[in-house]
Amino acid sequence: MTPRPASTPAVRLKKNLERAIAHGHPWLFREALTPLQAPAGTVVDVLDRRGRFIAKGLWDNGPIAVRIFSLVNRPLDAALFAARIDEALGLREVAVPPHTDASRLIHGEGDRLPGLVVDRYGPYAIVILDNDAIDAHRDTVVDALLPALARRNIPHVALRQGRGPTRQLLPLAGELPPRILMVSERGMTLAVNLHDGQKTGLFLDHREARFAIRALCAALPAPRVLNLYGYTGGFSVAAGLGGASEVVTVDLAKPALDLAEKTWRANGLDPRHHRVHAERVDAFLTRATDAPFDIVIADPPSFAPNESSVTAALKAYRALHAAALLRVCDGGYYLAASCSSHIHRDAFEGTVRDAAHERKRSVQVLQRMGAGMDHPVPLGFAQGDYLTTLLCRIHRR
Repeated sequence: MTPRPASTPAVRLKKNLERAIAHGHPWLFREALTPLQAPAGTVVDVLDRRGRFIAKGLWDNGPIAVRIFSLVNRPLDAALFAARIDEALGLREVAVPPHTDASRLIHGEGDRLPGLVVDRYGPYAIVILDNDAIDAHRDTVVDALLPALARRNIPHVALRQGRGPTRQLLPLAGELPPRILMVSERGMTLAVNLHDGQKTGLFLDHREARFAIRALCAALPAPRVLNLYGYTGGFSVAAGLGGASEVVTVDLAKPALDLAEKTWRANGLDPRHHRVHAERVDAFLTRATDAPFDIVIADPPSFAPNESSVTAALKAYRALHAAALLRVCDGGYYLAASCSSHIHRDAFEGTVRDAAHERKRSVQVLQRMGAGMDHPVPLGFAQGDYLTTLLCRIHRR
């Protein structure tokens, strides 16, 4: 066993978590460890209950006390960051589909870089340092990241800081992006707001689901499509390009719907085939008088931001499905999604099953989807597999 440097602080496991760590789980919660007083970003050794080295990570504030970077006793230095950044970017050369210039370049724990997220939008990259531990190593990360991106013709790099009204982009290299930028996803043009949009501007993790909707619309005779929580209209445009005869996009945010209409026109689609409704989804579903749709999409924001909200979230998902299923024609299709790591796949599928039983519908699951290949997940890290998407066929009983 390699001896530990005397200067490296250490924490010891109080719980039987050696196997979980060895299998790839990158988090250690504070209650599972012996106490340590250290600033966020401090490199620490994790010892098993017998005092043997099992992992090296960064100490963090909050409930997650250690972000594990290595199961080998090696320095967490500039060379490690540079190597893992280059490895992550290399993966995207095979993971991102053709005619696509918007993708997740670095996916935190999935690329063995906990807390570091980098998204590409054309020649721009948006960086998020998602916890205090990685933020303490900002200079080292940026020094490794910028030349790696430049080598891949991404000269403009910005750091996203803050949340909500305090959110801002700080330039790290090149220029800040324009407020509205056009990007391509499998040849589909998408308008994104990199300054004020949700996530870093686009729900990049739904690329495969958008492709599925486009393919489904192409296989059906001029389907009518309802897109609930439609945001900037990614699913709507995919449906339009697939040949939908009518698409209705519902979202509470009027600026997002304005962008959806802009995106629709940018793809050469007829504006007469796209209607938007700026209102609450539940209100729309209550008052809607349209004939049932061939395809209904329900991709709400996370109903479960934490573990304590799971019970209420499951109830909300079931209510959403129960209302949405009434808008699906007999033999039609329903795409339902949950983006919360606290809602397990089986539990989410249970909300669809229960809602279908309530509405006297039978459900055929045609496809289960998650995020694309640019969102890798360590095999032993269930929390990283946060996105559940079901494509179903619906029949009246």
